Amino acid sequence: MKLSFSKTILFFLITTILSGQIQSPMRFNLTLDEDTLKSAGLKSNIIAEIKLMGDSLTWLGTGQGLALHNGKQLFSFLSTQDSLADQEAISLLPAGGIPAIAVKGDTLAVSFSGDNGSIQVGKGLALSYSAQDTNNLSWRYFKQPVDLPSDTVRPFGEGYYKCLPVTVPEANVTYDSYINGDFLWIASWAGGLRRYNMEEGNWENVPLPMDGQDSLSLCEGFDDVDDYGRSVLPGYYLNPRDPADGGNHNHKAFSVLAYGDTVWVGTANGINKGILIDEWVQLENGNQQLLNCIEWEHYSFPNKGLSGNFVVGIARQKWRGKTTIWAASMNADIQGETRGLSYTRDNGLTWNTALLGERIYNIFAKDSLVLASSQSGLWKSFDGQNWAKYSPAIDTTFMVQSQILTDIVYTAVLDERLSNKKLWIGTGNGAALSSDLQGSSWSIFQTEYDSTDFYAYPNPFSPLNHNQLNGEGYVRFHTGEIFNTQVELDIFNFAMEKVFQKKINLNNYNGALKWNGKDLNGNLVHNGVYFIRLKYAPSLTKSPTTFWDKLIVVK
Repeated sequence: MKLSFSKTILFFLITTILSGQIQSPMRFNLTLDEDTLKSAGLKSNIIAEIKLMGDSLTWLGTGQGLALHNGKQLFSFLSTQDSLADQEAISLLPAGGIPAIAVKGDTLAVSFSGDNGSIQVGKGLALSYSAQDTNNLSWRYFKQPVDLPSDTVRPFGEGYYKCLPVTVPEANVTYDSYINGDFLWIASWAGGLRRYNMEEGNWENVPLPMDGQDSLSLCEGFDDVDDYGRSVLPGYYLNPRDPADGGNHNHKAFSVLAYGDTVWVGTANGINKGILIDEWVQLENGNQQLLNCIEWEHYSFPNKGLSGNFVVGIARQKWRGKTTIWAASMNADIQGETRGLSYTRDNGLTWNTALLGERIYNIFAKDSLVLASSQSGLWKSFDGQNWAKYSPAIDTTFMVQSQILTDIVYTAVLDERLSNKKLWIGTGNGAALSSDLQGSSWSIFQTEYDSTDFYAYPNPFSPLNHNQLNGEGYVRFHTGEIFNTQVELDIFNFAMEKVFQKKINLNNYNGALKWNGKDLNGNLVHNGVYFIRLKYAPSLTKSPTTFWDKLIVVK
């Protein structure tokens, strides 16, 4: 299948969280836990997804695989580069980034992605039905769902529909998933909306309205008859190409939410609400067959009040007997669209907007609380009208030099499983857990090259692109533990001329040991090689020692 993309959507895919895999360390120290399938800590600082399970488990989707916090420690699951067969029972997960995790009870579904050098590629899904037993975790692997070239007419509901087969995993990436009832729903961009019947063990393509359709019935109206005598939906063609190439943006599915008899799907052309209907159909032989069909309604900019048509996240809020559907909506390719939140309190009849101008990645809602993870940080609201932004996460524990060096928050989850409310966030610079909802006390989880070595990271370093926090970029200096309160930092150019110096008193300093790439006059240094000198005590038995590292600066 040949597929083109608009500039807006292609840019998003290129700059999506999963492309941040390259920001992860290229080397790290593997310390095996109780088995050979997990390693201690994170393998990537890119945290795209966080989901809770049971009384204590927290699953994290990272730029380099699946991670788990079991209530005490953080582990990463080891992966394999080997080719895996469809529906193979596996112990090692496939290598790749994880854009989506779905949880229901003991069931866990994890999607994987990579790239072929130019475009994102779906690398399949792993499904476990007993994921709370983390010491005996078993998986079933599914290749990224694709069509056969002959799949030009497919069944759904009471009839058939015509479609363009999606035969490759390129641009077919499962960016979101949800488990409801017997179905695992996945939104896979060019792969569209699909669902897996976990009882029957089969995948099914789910047609969505075409761009110009406000509604679509898959329960009736199959009035055309093809050459094989099949009842076909007239005038309908499922095609995820761009409109200029004869396709539909609404067939590019990116986000999904399902509950009861309702499913919401976000695409590159708005939001779709589907009502699932079970119907008994009389067959020619006199028997009856139970068919599951869907009645769709389609909401899009500008007619329905959304801020923009590219919907990258959906959440449901239930509070005081009312339901609100929240959508992270951004501009696609129609003039007047803007980034922000779109929401409905009347089941899609009318839509309103909030946080206009903000690039929202994900929404979490529980009772009166709404959390919006965005490019500028994490936003909180208790009424949907008034919003406050959290300060970037920083560990204020004495002598713990740790902080999240980015404004961007990709995902956030409220954890109420213990007596006090806790807050998880996932960023491009690690995960963080606050001991309260206010974000006043953070524990930070980040990958390490080596727990004891001194090194600068990232290296090479761009102050215009890396670790962007409050308008400045930072390089971090990793030290291991420090056993004195006075740290001396000096930075020299290639000619060994001092360009920066700072004495840091850890009695009153919180956060990472870092440098913003500026000299003593406050100007960004030139591109080139720089030498870092840091003086501190690495143990109780040693006096302050001088450590050196070489850093390449590329603006």
